[in-house]
Amino acid sequence: MAPKSCANCKKTAADCGLASLQQCSKCKTTDYCGRDCQKADWKTYKKICAQQANANAGFPPNTTHSTNYSAPRMKSLEQHVPDPFTRLDDGKYLHDRPETDVYRLLIDAFRMRSEDGMKLENKPTPNSIYTGNPSSIEPFKKFLDQAATRRDLLPPWWDVGHRAECEKFAESGEWNDVRNKVTKAQMVEHYGDEKAPMQLRMLAEAVYGVGSMGQNGAGMRKMMRSMESGGPGNGNVMSMMDISRMMGGSGR
Repeated sequence: MAPKSCANCKKTAADCGLASLQQCSKCKTTDYCGRDCQKADWKTYKKICAQQANANAGFPPNTTHSTNYSAPRMKSLEQHVPDPFTRLDDGKYLHDRPETDVYRLLIDAFRMRSEDGMKLENKPTPNSIYTGNPSSIEPFKKFLDQAATRRDLLPPWWDVGHRAECEKFAESGEWNDVRNKVTKAQMVEHYGDEKAPMQLRMLAEAVYGVGSMGQNGAGMRKMMRSMESGGPGNGNVMSMMDISRMMGGSGR
């Protein structure tokens, strides 16, 4: 029996110096030597992949079963904005949103990052509720200072008056209040979207210039962007466990 070969470059695992080829995680039938070959072959292979995946799962041939990602409506926001990861990758995540939605997202990006700093790095945000202060308003103001230095991150209508409103909203008794700690699970429940924490962490990374624990979320953003546009999501090789680790761990 001939050894398996990469569907794109036709090399065997031995040719590539690998212990084994990587199987497409979607259809479970096609082998590749790595992510680059899977991406290169995707345009030709994606329709066949979907058919094989449907067949393996017991779906009829015409059933759609793809890696496309369409963000659900975040239930606690006034307006649904599609393709959030594309907007994050373009630096326009806060654009085309109502004012109060922008306030909520900025506040919760800050709160999620503060929680990650404590839980993942044991680094409490200075002068915050994590160091015994009754409110995290002072470090939140610094967060807004930093956001203002990022070109086009804030929406065009943002000005001194809107900043003051945002700071007031942050201590208004709403769910999004910097006087209260929040967990990843609570964010998911509040927004009704399991990827809400990922969006907020990426927004905080855009503000601070670096992710929690020094991570760079660029690869994840581009993968999610590809999935939003109907692409393969970097070849489907990355597992959800890998995604979870990149975005700060599961169950936090």
